Amino acid sequence: MPIVNIQVTREGTTPEHNSVTAEEKARIIAGVSNVLLEVLKKPLESTFVVIEEVDLDNWGWGGLPVPEFRKLSSQPKSEPAR
Repeated sequence: MPIVNIQVTREGTTPEHNSVTAEEKARIIAGVSNVLLEVLKKPLESTFVVIEEVDLDNWGWGGLPVPEFRKLSSQPKSEPAR
């Protein structure tokens, strides 16, 4: 019986959503379950998929909280001095 844990940041994919939608979660569950069926021949009824949404403040990337990392990485890079 496979158990798949998926963590995603709690943010929406469109401006009107601030989290992953129920439809998106259903598609993730179906897709992951079907991959396990195709690759490992695990029946759908024995596969468990857990989706955990994590607040952006609880994620880090490049040594920084994700919002800060994204802010810095979106700024234009300065040219090195010659």
